[in-house]
Amino acid sequence: MKKNNLKKLLVATLTLALGAATLTGCGSASAKDGSAEQTSSEAPAAQEQSTDKVYRTLDEIKESGEINIGVFSDKNPFGYVDENGEYQGYDVYFANKLGEDLGVKINFVSTEAASRVEYLETGKVDIVLANFTVTEERAEKVDFALPYMNVALGVVSPKANVIKDLSEIKPDDQVIVISGTTAETYLEKNYPDIKLQKFDTYATAKTSFENGTGVAWANDNTEVIAYAIENEGYEVGIPSLGSQDTIAPAVSKGNTTLLDWINGEIETLGKENFFHADYEATLIDTYGKDYEETLVVEGGKVADAAEASSDASSASSEDAGTAASDAEASTEASSAQ
Repeated sequence: MKKNNLKKLLVATLTLALGAATLTGCGSASAKDGSAEQTSSEAPAAQEQSTDKVYRTLDEIKESGEINIGVFSDKNPFGYVDENGEYQGYDVYFANKLGEDLGVKINFVSTEAASRVEYLETGKVDIVLANFTVTEERAEKVDFALPYMNVALGVVSPKANVIKDLSEIKPDDQVIVISGTTAETYLEKNYPDIKLQKFDTYATAKTSFENGTGVAWANDNTEVIAYAIENEGYEVGIPSLGSQDTIAPAVSKGNTTLLDWINGEIETLGKENFFHADYEATLIDTYGKDYEETLVVEGGKVADAAEASSDASSASSEDAGTAASDAEASTEASSAQ
């Protein structure tokens, strides 16, 4: 009898132990399931965070008290660092005005041509003001504001062997370009047989060109004209290559608040001929008065100088004709009286 009771007690104890183990196992499974669910629910949040905007809005920039503007540091007279370590040039003059009117401090970020898009895509800068030519390809990656300058491509070469047409470039010759510029894109697309020697900075391209590694240097015509003026022994054989383009500020894709403010600023500055003043302060020593109306875009409105002159002449003629008619009418009226 005692043996039977002992056996029943052992069975009961074993049953309770197995039940406890089962409950513990279920609890562990539940914890694991909960952890899995939590990880799963966190995944979309992490994914959403990875697609967050990289740019700062206009209000965020104002609140920070500082704006980051990408400019060249070695491209005189558009963006360069002077002997005192200060940024100077046409683009820098404009940048200083933006900072002043925003009421924030400017942090100039030195950029190279090939880095301009990247710096905006990664949020390293808020604005790029680095002689940035507007193209359809770039407009897919960044947002351009209204233009403030006209530009085309040009080609400079030594006076001993002036290249006046790209057909004069021989199969073994090399043309120097800056990586990430419209000159590189244009030549690769339209003249794929021309060998290009590419450099990341203007300083290295200039040194290589002067060392004779290339028969010509293709760049913005403003740049090559300035180079030929400043350096004896060189001539711009092709002053205008391809279509006429414009230079404009750029912001990160989708940064509408900053873009809209810049556009409004450009329109307002146009009313006071700000960019003509900028030209006369920074570019006139390089290009002279003759190029001012050709290069400057005021108020974001691109106009053909010849057409504008023609319109002005027509308007003057119409005014003169109206004045003559009024005078004739007045004479007839006097006679009638």
